[in-house]
Amino acid sequence: MNVFKLSLIALAIAGLSACSLEGDDGQDGVDGTAGVDGVAGADGNNGLNSLTVQTELPVGDANCPNSGVRIDSGSDTDSSGSLDEGEITSTSFVCAPGVNSVGTSEILTSLNNEWFIDGQTEVEDNKRAWVNATSGSSAASSNVRVTTANSKQELDAMVENLRGTAKNVILFVGDGMGVSTVTAARILDGQMKGLAGEENQLSFDAFPFSGLSKTYNVDAQTPDSAGTMTAMMSGIKTDVGVIGVDEDIERGDCGTVAGNDLVTALELAEIAGKSTGIISTARITHATPAATYAKSADRNWEDISDMPEAAVTAGCTDIADQLIKFEANLEAKFGGLDVDGIEVVMGGGRRHFLPQDAAFNSPDAASSTEGDRTDGRDLTAEWQNLYTNGVYVFDQSGFDSLATETTERVFALFNESHMQYEADRGNDIAGEPSVAEMTSAAIKVLDNNEKGFFLMVESGRIDHAHHAGNAYGALHDTMAFAEAVAAADELTNDEDTLIIVTADHGHVFTIAGYPKRGNPILGKVVNVGSDEAATAADGTPYTTLGYTNGLGYRNLGDATNSDASYLTAADTGRKDITGVDTTTPGYHQEALVPLGSETHSGEDVGIYAKGPGAFLVSGTNEQSIIFHVMDFAGDLVSQAENAME
Repeated sequence: MNVFKLSLIALAIAGLSACSLEGDDGQDGVDGTAGVDGVAGADGNNGLNSLTVQTELPVGDANCPNSGVRIDSGSDTDSSGSLDEGEITSTSFVCAPGVNSVGTSEILTSLNNEWFIDGQTEVEDNKRAWVNATSGSSAASSNVRVTTANSKQELDAMVENLRGTAKNVILFVGDGMGVSTVTAARILDGQMKGLAGEENQLSFDAFPFSGLSKTYNVDAQTPDSAGTMTAMMSGIKTDVGVIGVDEDIERGDCGTVAGNDLVTALELAEIAGKSTGIISTARITHATPAATYAKSADRNWEDISDMPEAAVTAGCTDIADQLIKFEANLEAKFGGLDVDGIEVVMGGGRRHFLPQDAAFNSPDAASSTEGDRTDGRDLTAEWQNLYTNGVYVFDQSGFDSLATETTERVFALFNESHMQYEADRGNDIAGEPSVAEMTSAAIKVLDNNEKGFFLMVESGRIDHAHHAGNAYGALHDTMAFAEAVAAADELTNDEDTLIIVTADHGHVFTIAGYPKRGNPILGKVVNVGSDEAATAADGTPYTTLGYTNGLGYRNLGDATNSDASYLTAADTGRKDITGVDTTTPGYHQEALVPLGSETHSGEDVGIYAKGPGAFLVSGTNEQSIIFHVMDFAGDLVSQAENAME
């Protein structure tokens, strides 16, 4: 293979790539051969298999340090429409020269500045991400083929062609993971790695596509998790406090559920024959995971003991019951349907599945009577009777013994209530896996299905640590969540798996003051140029992180359970923290407005995406668009409809 390198600016070639070249006319001569002049030779055969492919090179490329274009040519011997590595016979590089002079409108120091160059590189990376997303899997290879649409109709057809290219869909929900939480966790994660912190990236920060989600509920400016997750799972916004139903529901009125219930992405995937899974560090019957499978007039109806007698008499069932009977309920809703149920369920919340009888306590029960159910039913036993090919797990040992390549289904309830905070996980009675470990195990079970899978992963305790006013706990759970995203990314392929990372809502959590670069994010504000903590107008120092409302100041030292803040009354307002180490796990930030629990916020939250259909994540969107992106990528509605025909 001939390789040439040219020191020229890439100009005229930029608009043409992957073009077929016709053969030249035969030269003058007898029978078209060189020699004695004669009649003109016949036209040469068209070179129908000759291809020239152009690939844009970023700044920093080994062949063109200042960017440029690589031009490969050769014969497409297998008529695949692209050049394989073995078919390339010639490669040349058209390189942009380095900047050594500037015009009147240019500043040489900017053009050679590290930040400036990094920005240019990021733009080029984003260009390639767009090309990869909109050109199909072939664009991800070194031989990029760019297709140009000549009309809006042609462009629409090209984009529609991408529908259904995601075999697998994974939705990650960081409950309460607002933008300020992502920022602070990114900095803390970086500082724990020995960096200044601000320049660090969490796993999903590096995803090529992102946008914003408007989180309000139909009846509320500041939302709750039930309404927000219903929007993400069904594509329809609804009211506060209701699950899997539209806005025509009346919260708490069982009779208004029928006819207002919605179909979720998980249910569509199940109908389409995909494997399905749910993971949460909260109770598996809590609002966010429940919105994947349940229909309820009230998010608090986690088991029958939580329901009013009128609702039970009217025929409504609790959320735990709906999880166990998911398969039967779905088949009853759509006549003639045959599904195999949810393959993976992992989280907390055993109390809602066990009867109110100490005889049914798990070996690691924290309460004298673990179960809450007043109907005498043991739903864990019912699940095992329904799925004799399944494995029920309640501790770390059981989790570690899972044979993920052969296990067909898993039901894991690791705690009586929510799972532990990440910072407190080592104190669990019988041990429990991290959210990253659960995610990895779930994918290894689910990907045994050749039709693919749908998986929802929630980090529910980010939200709970914020409610408790403990930034340390919230940020450590966010970092653990980012590790779960990284694990999923590692175990899947960008060509057939859409991964979306988002939050249901934010919190009134702030990053404030003017701390210098690299100042400990959990520490007190130290201004630029100083080594001493800055003081407010009242003469006392203050932390970078804080809350607008909530329980307020706590100095609990090494306490890793964020919920310890609920043991004493609210203590809001300014405190003299001169001698306090604010970076310890048990420090709870000051708050302004006294409340029994810190509240959600109403601002937009981030959406981060990669894989098929990820390019649809852009701009500021209604939260319900997330369902529609997942549906486009996986073609869930059409596949489900086809399965029911």
